Amino acid sequence: MDNNELIKLLSDRIVETSNIDKDLFVKMGVKRGLRNEDHSGVLAGLTRVGDVVGYERQEDGTLKPIPGKLYYRGMDVEDLVHGVQKENRLGFEETAFLLLAGKLPNKEELNAFSEVLWHTMPLNHRTTMSILSLTGKNIMNILARSVLELYTYDENPDDISPDNLIRQSINLIAKFPTIIAYAYQVLRHDQLGRSMHIRHPYEDRSIAENFLFMMNGRDAYSELDVKILDLALMLHAEHGGGNNSTFSVRVTSSTETDTYSAIAAGIGSLKGPLHGGANIMVRGMLNDMKKNISEWKDVGQIDNYLLKLLNKQAFDRSGLIYGIGHAVYTISDPRALLLKEMARELAKEKGREEEFEFMEIIADRSVEVFLDYKKQGAKSRTCINVDFYSGFVYDALGLPPEVFTPLFAMARIVGWSAHRIEEMNFSSKRIIRPAYRNVREKQDYIPMSNR
Repeated sequence: MDNNELIKLLSDRIVETSNIDKDLFVKMGVKRGLRNEDHSGVLAGLTRVGDVVGYERQEDGTLKPIPGKLYYRGMDVEDLVHGVQKENRLGFEETAFLLLAGKLPNKEELNAFSEVLWHTMPLNHRTTMSILSLTGKNIMNILARSVLELYTYDENPDDISPDNLIRQSINLIAKFPTIIAYAYQVLRHDQLGRSMHIRHPYEDRSIAENFLFMMNGRDAYSELDVKILDLALMLHAEHGGGNNSTFSVRVTSSTETDTYSAIAAGIGSLKGPLHGGANIMVRGMLNDMKKNISEWKDVGQIDNYLLKLLNKQAFDRSGLIYGIGHAVYTISDPRALLLKEMARELAKEKGREEEFEFMEIIADRSVEVFLDYKKQGAKSRTCINVDFYSGFVYDALGLPPEVFTPLFAMARIVGWSAHRIEEMNFSSKRIIRPAYRNVREKQDYIPMSNR
């Protein structure tokens, strides 16, 4: 039996032995995806970091859809964003301080925290050369490998004391942008045959501006570009303990493993197309719509295309309208509303207003067409999510699709760090270990001579 025959044999067996009757999940009360029958999440833990709200439970137990709210340490993200914008400041560093410390910094604290982050952004020679040697087609994979390698440069990698966890968190928050930018430059050179530009980050400028500088070069971005990237980072920094990547970090951290291993687990989770890669799919879907819809203001053409998507007759034939729907948000995703406000300004600055108007029509029609197609009407609600606009924003900033999901990680490392610290400092620690019920029938051992 050659290698291909062996693989085919094992593959056929795996398909057969992995098949579990879906009715058994209902019969045995299994919460598939850790979701209840009413689609609410199974309560698996408690947190003081973030909260995601999309519905209210009524006295009769039913769920009432409400406008979405996102809270960081009990603070409405809408208030945080508008407060920073009103003072004409950038807010990602302030957001990171809030999520780590649990309170807003005063001016002195913010300046000190920001300076530590900016001064920590540059990579030492060994780390830079290591990243330059990591070739591959997926930057998330390179990011995970780079994070694991940082373990070897840490003098106290396994120390889980609060002081050391904070030190490691700040180091990772500061270095993610540099690692991602350098990794893209390597990919650009290795896969596309283009010049490789390794730019040393400024040590007196924001994370948002430094990332644009390291990616696109000096004078290749505007003030608005920096502001909207900073906003996107603020909005993606945290999303409760139940999202898949944060839960992965908490599950891994509950074993008291090192920070780098736990964060690598989060990166691996976020890399999946069902989690962090949705904004790339939105861009692909919208580009396909632009090619196949001749009149961008024709609602009939748009509706017909959306129906083709749902019937698996268009784009990737998955049956999905990307950028619509969320596990928690029902009437609205607050991140999408906040990003949309500034995305319209960006579209105007970049001369892409017609495209943005097209997107707005698609957003409105997607919700209506989806609900009508599912015949749910008023019984259920769905909404446009943040992925619908983030891909457009990143593209308008001149950023390549290869960094769209890494940008998500660049922001979410803040939330991951805050949740890891919380998980490691419970007064009563317990390893997270849910139950699985075996539904495979028993079988007897058969001697080799009788097989």
